[in-house]
Amino acid sequence: MTMNREKKIVQTSIIGILGNVLLVAAKATIGLIAGSIAIITDAVNNLTDALSSIITIIGTKLANKKPDKKHPYGHGRVEYLTSMIIAIIILFAGLTAIIESVKSFFSKEVATYNYISIIIVSIAVVIKIVLGLYFKYVGKKVESEALKASGTDALFDAALSGATLIGIIVSMIWNVAIEGYLGIGIGLFILKSGFSILRQGLSSVIGERTSKEVSDGIKKLVCSFPEVIGAYDLILNDYGPNKAIGSIHIEVRDDLTAKDIHPLTRQIAAAAYMKYGVILTVGIYARNESNQTAKELREYVAKTVKEYKYVKQLHGFYVDEATRLVSFDLIFDFDNANSEENAREIEAKLKEKYPEYDFNIVIDKDFTD
Repeated sequence: MTMNREKKIVQTSIIGILGNVLLVAAKATIGLIAGSIAIITDAVNNLTDALSSIITIIGTKLANKKPDKKHPYGHGRVEYLTSMIIAIIILFAGLTAIIESVKSFFSKEVATYNYISIIIVSIAVVIKIVLGLYFKYVGKKVESEALKASGTDALFDAALSGATLIGIIVSMIWNVAIEGYLGIGIGLFILKSGFSILRQGLSSVIGERTSKEVSDGIKKLVCSFPEVIGAYDLILNDYGPNKAIGSIHIEVRDDLTAKDIHPLTRQIAAAAYMKYGVILTVGIYARNESNQTAKELREYVAKTVKEYKYVKQLHGFYVDEATRLVSFDLIFDFDNANSEENAREIEAKLKEKYPEYDFNIVIDKDFTD
C-alpha cells in the first residue's frame, strides 16, 4: 500500500514537471517576442510549479524512509513540511504577480500580441486546469497534502493565465491595458490560498484531531469482538499519512483471566492494523458483573454525573470491595475550565451518599470523537 502510494505520487509529480516545463518554454517564447511582462511572469510562475513537483517527489521519498534509531516513528511528517514549502512557493508566486502587475502601471512599454499568442495561452489555461484537477484528485485519493497543494497552485495558475488571456484580447480589440488590474486580483486570491495551505500544514505538524469516521470505525471494529463490552480512550498520534500509533482501553468482564485477555488484545491490535494501518496498544478496564452493590453504585454515579453538562462520558467504572475503592474516568469537554473543581464536587456528593467508600476520579479528555 505504501509503495503504491509513493509510486502514484511520484508519477503524478513527474507529469506535473513535464507539463510545466513545456508551458514555461511556450510562454517565455511568446512573452519575449510580444514584450509582455504578464506572460513572462506567468512563465516564471510555471517554473515554480515544476519546482513544487520536484519538492513533492523529494518529500515523498524522504517520508518513506525506514524508521531509524533517531526517528523510531518514521519520517512520515516530512510530507506535511513539503506542503508548507509548496505553500511558501505559492505565496511567493502571488506576491510576485501583485508586484509585477503594479509595475505594469508605470511601464511605458506596450506589449504587442497576435492570434498565436491567444491560442497558446488558451491551451496553457486548459492544461493547467487539467493538471490542477488531476493533482487534487490523486492527492485526495492517496492523502497527500503536497499534491493537493500543487493542485490548488495549478488551478490558481490557470486563473492567472486566464486573466492574462483576457488582457491580451482586450488589448488587441480596444487597445486598453487591463493586465495589471487582473493580475492584482488574481495575486490576492493566490496569497489567500497559500496562507490556507500553510495553515493546514502547520496544523498537521502540531497534531490534529483524528477524523470522526476513522475513530468511530476503529471503536466499532474493537467492539465487534464478543468479549469487549465497550471501547474508550482512543488516542491516535499521527506520524504522517496512513501512519498512526495509538492506544485504546477495552472494558471486559472482571472474571476473564490473563489467558483470555492475551489473545483478545493481540487479535484486536492485528485487526486495527490490517484495516486502518494503525499500531494500537490495548489496555483493559475490568467491569463488575456479579456484584449487585457495584451495579447500584454505577447507576447512582451515572445519575450524579448527568447533572454536569461538561461531562461527556463516564467509563472505566470499577468497585474494589477489598479496599472499598470506587474508580472511574470522566471525560470533560475541552471548553470546560473547571474540570478539577467539578470532579471534587462530584466526589463530595458520592462520598455523602456512600461514606464507606473512597472515590478515585480520573479527569480525562476526548482526544477522539
